[in-house]
Amino acid sequence: MEKTPTVLADEARRTRSDGAQSRERLLLAAIRLFAEQGFAKTSTREIALAAGTNIASISYYFGDKAGLYRAAFTEPSPGCDHDLDAFTASDATLRETLEGFYGIMMADLKRGDLARLSMRLWFREMLEPTGVWDEEIDNGIKPAHAALVMVLGRHLGLAAPDDDLQRLAFSVVGLAVQLMVTRDVIDRINPHLLENDAAIDAWMARLVDYGEAMVNAELVRRTATAQPITKPRKKKA
Repeated sequence: MEKTPTVLADEARRTRSDGAQSRERLLLAAIRLFAEQGFAKTSTREIALAAGTNIASISYYFGDKAGLYRAAFTEPSPGCDHDLDAFTASDATLRETLEGFYGIMMADLKRGDLARLSMRLWFREMLEPTGVWDEEIDNGIKPAHAALVMVLGRHLGLAAPDDDLQRLAFSVVGLAVQLMVTRDVIDRINPHLLENDAAIDAWMARLVDYGEAMVNAELVRRTATAQPITKPRKKKA
């Protein structure tokens, strides 16, 4: 019996859906196993078994083990490099800039256990480097950092970045990174502070306050240390 266009379309949708689910299962299994065991000690057969799919699916969706590892390392995190417009608008206030920036970074914490596994995978990559971390610095972190330096410099009225502006940018980022790195510590000491999306949003609002205070403190410091311009005294006749 010849299939109707409607039946063919339904089958195509199911195939695409099943394919997306298979890829997602592979990615999640890979994140967990790579985080626990590292790249070298994790086999593609082990990942496929954990994902409930065949090993050929890895080649189909990711090319090879290295491609799967790269996807596991980069895809789950939103990443500032993908949303630079969220905090670089030229007409945004300082607070709006920080809200956009921290909104991107804090979104990562809302992924629950996946966020924890992703962070452990990043730690694993730092201890057992494969080169992916260097790629992430060059292709993701550097552009995002440069964008943050640019907007902070604009709010401070600077014509060009200097070392103190770089220090300020790293410190602004560090407020959010500290939450990611010490998530397990926070959960042991005050678990309610990051227990749900509302709690994370509340912390993000405080980060905006703290970040704004840091930028304003830097502005005050620069103003106080600026050398006054004095006219040379005229010699008495």
